[in-house]
Amino acid sequence: MSTASRPYPIVQDLIDSFASWLKHRREINEMRQLDRADFDRIASDLRIAPDDLEELVRHGKHAADELPKMLEQLGINAEGLGRAQPLLLRDMERVCSLCGHKGQCDRDLADGTAAENYHGYCANASTLESLDRADLAPR
Repeated sequence: MSTASRPYPIVQDLIDSFASWLKHRREINEMRQLDRADFDRIASDLRIAPDDLEELVRHGKHAADELPKMLEQLGINAEGLGRAQPLLLRDMERVCSLCGHKGQCDRDLADGTAAENYHGYCANASTLESLDRADLAPR
């Protein structure tokens, strides 16, 4: 539904935001109900440290939304990277999710200056620099 066709777009946006927040809180509560052995087993299955898994759940499913935008601004095809190196992409998503520089990243992505500035704050910078862009360029 577009903003123009919604009678109260601000109210609807608030309701949607609250619903997302509530769903996320339920997910966190479900995670806390697991006993430590089950939680550790899930983390092991995912090949991630239990503390990182806990932090990822806390950050929510949109915690790595910046990564595809960053890849695009760097001329890297996220889909191609996922096919060529799925574990690397997953690790980059983990690193992005746990990043403490979201504000700077979001501003640079919005301004279109991320490609020039990401070296100064992006925890994925060295990985991004090591990628062979010729193989991963959008086609």
